[in-house]
Amino acid sequence: MNPIKIYYSLPLICTLFACTGSQGTNETNKVELPNIVLFMGDDHGWDEVGYNGHPFVKTPVLDEMAANGLRFDRFYAAHPTCSPTRGSLLTGRHPNRYGTFTPNWSIRPEEITIAQLLKEAGYATAHFGKWHVGPVKEESPTSPGAMGFDEWLSHDNFFEMDPVLSRNGEAPRKLEGEGSEVIVDETLRFIQNSQTQNKPFLAVVWFGSPHEPYSGLPEDLALYDNLPDSLANKKVRLTSNETGEQVTRSLRDVLQERYAEITAMDRAIGNLRTFLEENNLKENTLVMYCGDNGTPADAARTEMTLMGQKGDLYEGGIRVPGVLEWPAVINEPAATSVVSVTSDILPTLAEITGRPLPKRPIDGISLVPFFNDFSKQRTEPVFFWQFEPEKVFDEDAKPYIAPELQEGTTPLAKIMAGKFTRSFRNYKYNQILENDFGGVRAIMKDQYKLILEGQSPNSQGFELYNIHNDPGEEKNLTEEYPELVKEMQAELRQWQESVLNSLTGTDYK
Repeated sequence: MNPIKIYYSLPLICTLFACTGSQGTNETNKVELPNIVLFMGDDHGWDEVGYNGHPFVKTPVLDEMAANGLRFDRFYAAHPTCSPTRGSLLTGRHPNRYGTFTPNWSIRPEEITIAQLLKEAGYATAHFGKWHVGPVKEESPTSPGAMGFDEWLSHDNFFEMDPVLSRNGEAPRKLEGEGSEVIVDETLRFIQNSQTQNKPFLAVVWFGSPHEPYSGLPEDLALYDNLPDSLANKKVRLTSNETGEQVTRSLRDVLQERYAEITAMDRAIGNLRTFLEENNLKENTLVMYCGDNGTPADAARTEMTLMGQKGDLYEGGIRVPGVLEWPAVINEPAATSVVSVTSDILPTLAEITGRPLPKRPIDGISLVPFFNDFSKQRTEPVFFWQFEPEKVFDEDAKPYIAPELQEGTTPLAKIMAGKFTRSFRNYKYNQILENDFGGVRAIMKDQYKLILEGQSPNSQGFELYNIHNDPGEEKNLTEEYPELVKEMQAELRQWQESVLNSLTGTDYK
């Protein structure tokens, strides 16, 4: 199989490819558009990979990607839960701008996604696996198809073994096999078809693993037979695969299954990388992996490296694994401590493919400048905000999308609100009020991170940490740097005003 050769002309390429030798340095030079694969794990925390020093979990493929490509040591999910983070990757915008506040809140149809941008550049686009920013059924105005993907085999939420998925919005059906392997196999089929069509491809592959409830293949479970007995002394609550209800189990047994899922997901990523290499596609394919939020409470060990967990704005809730391979550009192993976030993906791909950014506030930045200077640091702040919709919207709130279009169809193992499918919501927001600025929020600037309304005792509502020196967020520096706190708080407030203005819908006018 020969690589596709679709070209474009941009000064940017001189930066990406160093413009030496026969490649030249003028605007008329032509460089092949890269293929793009974006992997995302579900509830996969920063320390749950071998390359970050985890004592038990086995991730040989991600470890190899980290060793051979570009490793992001400070990569963040835009939110400490899944749906909002996924919306940020698709749009380059903080999810509060369009009402994706927490899991099961949908995106808005007017948002512009990476799939829509890359289709304009000539890409074949597809989504596989977890969607969770709206129903995947055909009539949904926020399905993968409605948001720019040519095809999709997707689930409204997460999935386990033998996943029940909807193909291009049709009625869901079961596909036999390990969940991660199933969606990667579908991705390989899509790649083959895109090559036949002589198009570069964008594949967004979002795993259902390692979200609870957990399960694993016998060979993967066997890898974790020898977890410490001390883990058996702790009990955790999670979903039963048999009933869909909450049960209490030994943490040791839970982690054995969770780690088995991570290893299976890692192997599936390896299957795709092997396919790319065997078909002469590896050199100019950008492959990236990241998580969508930190480790959940049901999988938390006492010796976790970072403070906090899923649902927190502490490092353990938002710092996630982040690795990128693109041999044509990143041809030597590298690591960067630059603060980077899922919102950066759209601006990065827009610059790489020569597409203009949407004409609306974009919260991410392009990471392209860091591909040549791995020591470069971010100058723009990164903001986080756990909006409190329950304090803003009451029973009289008007739906942004008709409720019948927000009903999901793909069943999952976990029962909520008396059913095994998911319903989504999004409400109209017309007036900015002072009370709407509440909720836990944070700004990260240079080495400092300011958290407002956090959970640390005796913090008086303000927590300032030097993340470079104190990644565990143990020493609150607010009394030592009062002027810095004041400055960062003002920047955060100004950003919140912009976000709430977006939420009113003015960006779409």
